[in-house]
Amino acid sequence: MEIRPFDLRDEEAVVQLWTVCGLVVPWNNPHRDIQRKLKVQADIFLVGCLGGKVIASVMAGYDGHRGWINYLAVHPHHQRAGIAKQMMDEAEGHLRAAGCPKINLQVRSTNAAVIEFYKRIGFNTDDVVSLGKRLEPDE
Repeated sequence: MEIRPFDLRDEEAVVQLWTVCGLVVPWNNPHRDIQRKLKVQADIFLVGCLGGKVIASVMAGYDGHRGWINYLAVHPHHQRAGIAKQMMDEAEGHLRAAGCPKINLQVRSTNAAVIEFYKRIGFNTDDVVSLGKRLEPDE
């Protein structure tokens, strides 16, 4: 698998990947999320390609205090083959190179399988409450 930065030509394939993986929700427009990411650290919005097709993605970012992971996705036909770990290793490499000391991420509490994946690769549950505030109306 080739891991490389996202390219605008990947947009429809990435949105389709996120949709099939259940990451698209009514209150987040995936096209807007992509456009926002391309304005901030676009080089750590990564895609994994196999045979020229996008089969994985991860958005990473570093705000100078913590790193964040969003939209880690692997197409269902390619799950459980180590691809998510490869994507995370690549994203972590970029964050380490930027001097990032810790990565945060959010997983829906109902997604037990994904929570277990992150625990297997070294993440722990932090004793925090995740809060959010919309600055734009629902999309």
